[in-house]
Amino acid sequence: MTTALITGAGRGLGYELARQYAADGWKVIGTVRSEKAKAALAKLGADAPIVDVTDRKSIARLAARLKGVPIDVLICNAGIHGPKDLPLGKLDYASWEEVLRVNVLGPAAVVEALLENVAASERKIIVMMSSRLGSIGESRGDGYLYPSSKAALNAVGKAMSVDLARRGITVVSLSPGWVRTDMGGKGAPLAPPTSIEGVRKVIAGLSPEKSGKFLSYDGSAIAW
Repeated sequence: MTTALITGAGRGLGYELARQYAADGWKVIGTVRSEKAKAALAKLGADAPIVDVTDRKSIARLAARLKGVPIDVLICNAGIHGPKDLPLGKLDYASWEEVLRVNVLGPAAVVEALLENVAASERKIIVMMSSRLGSIGESRGDGYLYPSSKAALNAVGKAMSVDLARRGITVVSLSPGWVRTDMGGKGAPLAPPTSIEGVRKVIAGLSPEKSGKFLSYDGSAIAW
């Protein structure tokens, strides 16, 4: 059975990823932060360990629990936005550090802990759930905290794609688009099912030749 591990699967796009993969018969492991979210994923037939991606001990416990379990697709989805509309002169550095811990250090630590699980699988895919706001080439000055975290995540993913090429592991950064979630807001043009259907189609078409790319949910390339 093909296995996907999705961090931050308790709500939003992470939950929709878990729902769609479970509906297609995949074995789904979705990390969550609460018992309520755990119960919601359990209804999908998914395993839902409680994990804090900023806590190395929490991640180590997850790795120990999953020792020897192949993970075909590891999706580092857990993330936060942080305060919005903070101009120069009013930057919140404590919040910025938290955003970087969750959005950059968290995925790096998860990949390190579960690398052998991915290497032992048939698909060998790692997805960094990024954002078009992380594109430096397309930047229109959309703030500092969240965009910088996603740009840094892209750099991490690119470096991993080079390091892991010899092991046949494909690593990509993937933007789900602007989606109607708690983070994206009610005015976003994409519904979660539409976005995730596209994300899953892109993941299904990945190959080692596409490793190191920054892609949109529709399959198009995004400028770094």
